[in-house]
Amino acid sequence: MIIPKKYCIEQSVFIIDSYGHKSKEVDLAIFDEMYTPYIFNYGKIKFIPIEAVAAVVQCKSKRIDKSNVKEWKEEIERLITSMDSVARLATKLVDNSVMTPHSVTQTATRPILILCAMASMGKLSNFKDEFDIILSVNEDDKKLYKYIRGEENSLVKWHYSLNHALDNMDDVKLAGEKDARKKGAIKIVETSGRQREKFLQELKVEQINKDGKLEENVLLSLIFQLNQLLMVLNNPMLFPHRAYAQCFNKILTESKEGEKDE
Repeated sequence: MIIPKKYCIEQSVFIIDSYGHKSKEVDLAIFDEMYTPYIFNYGKIKFIPIEAVAAVVQCKSKRIDKSNVKEWKEEIERLITSMDSVARLATKLVDNSVMTPHSVTQTATRPILILCAMASMGKLSNFKDEFDIILSVNEDDKKLYKYIRGEENSLVKWHYSLNHALDNMDDVKLAGEKDARKKGAIKIVETSGRQREKFLQELKVEQINKDGKLEENVLLSLIFQLNQLLMVLNNPMLFPHRAYAQCFNKILTESKEGEKDE
């Protein structure tokens, strides 16, 4: 109810990339099917390409295993979007793999990471460095609480984090991939003057509570803040048909060779 209709939400899915990586099961995935209408089904199991995913949500009850959550997050972070896409934009054909200086506004997107839990925010303090948004329901007062990592950051910083994700990944093993993306990255926003510092904080909505004190309306704040981040995230990335075709060719070839060996 709080995100635009252009986005779809699926429960219990797996997210894949064209390099052969697969996430652990994702409780909720928010993704765009407008330009990436590709969901690979295997029976009741659904696989969604990372290029289409705008946000992933991990839902937990009161008991939270930190190692399990960290492992889940690391599997998400291993997923890498591909730039091997071609599409007609306006009056010309754009090939992202060429990396021309004025055609690339993003190099690798990542989804917004959200943790929801039926636990107090105090119990979730260990996860504040792991997720972009944490939502919790306090069992005592039954209220919804919200934490946004880097809420004070400028939208430019959010732009780099969400649209140039490889710049923040030190353990990428794909030879040449990181350097190639960096060469193609265009830092147009960096020279645009105003940085919009603490802009997310300005999107908070407050109200007078029954005690006459000012408090945040968490749900309204979340609507404005989350949707602003969705507008900063340049999603979906154009679907890289060739990259996935090559990935499936490799998988099917290896599968066939495995059958021969048996």
